[in-house]
Amino acid sequence: MTTRPEIVFQPLTADLEPTVVVLAADDVALGSRARELDQRAGGALLKAAEAAQYKGRKKSTIEVLAPPRLGNVNRVILLGTGKAGDMQENDWILLGGSAAGAIGARKSKSASLIVEVPEGAGIKADALAASLAFGAALRNYEFRKYLTKKTSDEDTNGEAADGLQKLVVHCADPDKARAAYVRYAALVNGIVTARDLVNEPANALGPVEFADRVKELEASGLEIEILDAEQITELKMGALLAVAQGSVRPARIAIMQWHGAKSKRAKPICFIGKGVVFDTGGISIKPAAGMEDMKGDMGGAAAVVGTMQALAERKAHVNAIGIIGLVENMPSGTATRPGDIVRAHSGNTVEILNTDAEGRLVLVDLISYVQERFKPRLMIDLATLTGAIMVALGKEYAGLFVNDEKLAADLLEASSETGEKLWRMPLDKAYDKMLESKNCDIKNIGGRWAGACTAAAFIKYFVKDTPWAHIDLAGTAMDAPKSEISPSWGAGWGVRLLDRFVSDKYEKAEK
Repeated sequence: MTTRPEIVFQPLTADLEPTVVVLAADDVALGSRARELDQRAGGALLKAAEAAQYKGRKKSTIEVLAPPRLGNVNRVILLGTGKAGDMQENDWILLGGSAAGAIGARKSKSASLIVEVPEGAGIKADALAASLAFGAALRNYEFRKYLTKKTSDEDTNGEAADGLQKLVVHCADPDKARAAYVRYAALVNGIVTARDLVNEPANALGPVEFADRVKELEASGLEIEILDAEQITELKMGALLAVAQGSVRPARIAIMQWHGAKSKRAKPICFIGKGVVFDTGGISIKPAAGMEDMKGDMGGAAAVVGTMQALAERKAHVNAIGIIGLVENMPSGTATRPGDIVRAHSGNTVEILNTDAEGRLVLVDLISYVQERFKPRLMIDLATLTGAIMVALGKEYAGLFVNDEKLAADLLEASSETGEKLWRMPLDKAYDKMLESKNCDIKNIGGRWAGACTAAAFIKYFVKDTPWAHIDLAGTAMDAPKSEISPSWGAGWGVRLLDRFVSDKYEKAEK
């Protein structure tokens, strides 16, 4: 389904692969190993840089073909770091993606990446090697599952014969680098899972199939529980079921538990995901143009699954719950009608004025259930919830709505460190008032204005005293701008953010 290179850590003195990438800092400052290669090649690397007026600017490259006296090396690519002293962890990860991109453009099956810490860079050698390898692994993602036409560049397994199969990372201490990469390897697996789920077409990934995929993650150490439509009905989740009732495909809820804290009774962190596997809008049907993208309306659920997988695979020192509501929103003779009133799991009544405002209905039943059953220390929900958030923030930022200042600060810090950008949006009583209904407790839309804010206000209505954050990732989970490490339509956005949030703010307290 995806193409990922084997990552191998070797000493700086190890034999090199046919394609070699070396880091060149500002003004083409090379490390000792790179300078040695240049000397062996009769100065060919620096001569080429001088001839091309190459300065080692960040992410810039220059290629030296068939350098003399370097054995089986066919090419050396100089990859600029720019001013290494200005680089943070995420910058190095992005640079690793740039390295993989440069290798991929040359259609090399195997490559060497020589990792030496540039002068002034505030990063250890093992962390640098692991960060670059992480970025390279994320960049090399491809979703090829449904490509059946073979070309001369493909092998019998349908994988690109000219794609990167092996990346050898040459560094000063391979054992330390390998250990540092363990956490990143788990993150790669979680992000790839999230990307694969978002990229799947809806005919192949209904609620049942999605739940089956989650069940497979028991192999990673997660405790998995799947609730079927009958069990969901018994739990009186009338809001979630109102979304599902127009489809012939039955609803599912997947619950993932990870018990990694020292105290098994420590309150868990809870991640809640919207898993609308396809959203037509229901009776309030969407325009036809672009509706195919609604296969990605489960991007929040995908992020939760990927996060839980990553936490389990790296054996995170935390107790965590992931819960996702899996439904399909379809128009039919059994579909919910605008104006219908349903009773949510909390007991509150909801007037559904627009059936295309469905994700919030799924989330609130999960939120009520989580508070009742697990009594979490905090809750974070993720949902491709509104087009309004893209009007406000475009596709660069996800919207953050939060009822707790510490939680807000912690998430924004994790956002800054990972580059998965959040922008805090307002929760205000004025938005609550816009949801007042004359017919029941609350209505599911607030009118034309502030659509992302009223959606968040609707969810907040069902939150009790638990610290809670709502992340509207409609612009970032699918069809987001491509980056050095995110070449895919399905971005897997949110996995790095949540993992870093857990690692920095909750695991360290456990140790």
